[in-house]
Amino acid sequence: MAADCNQVGWFEIPVTDMQRAKSFYENILQITLQLRNVNAVEMAWFPMRADATGSAGSLVKGAGYVPSANGVLIYFTTPDIDAVLDRVAASGGKVISRKTGIGEYGSVGFFCDSEGNRIALHARA
Repeated sequence: MAADCNQVGWFEIPVTDMQRAKSFYENILQITLQLRNVNAVEMAWFPMRADATGSAGSLVKGAGYVPSANGVLIYFTTPDIDAVLDRVAASGGKVISRKTGIGEYGSVGFFCDSEGNRIALHARA
């Protein structure tokens, strides 16, 4: 593998109710997700730019996709962790921990989404 790139190229967040999950993420992150069907799998793609750093990804509903609070942890980058966490409960999720400093690496916050997945937020400041 090349060491000059970010190793994660795509992520998938399992959901059981696509419309509920799509609304949840659109509300808390203030974005629009694009619905797609790929090989009988229902997906809602997060906005992406081919020339930007970071990874693209999707909400996914299909056989074998099971939400979990104990699996892989995905961090969404945001300039304002508190603002995102303030929208979590009203959108059907639960705040696990508020913004916490991690020294020179910025700050993090954690929540459970509308489907029961544990998700993190990261801000460089």
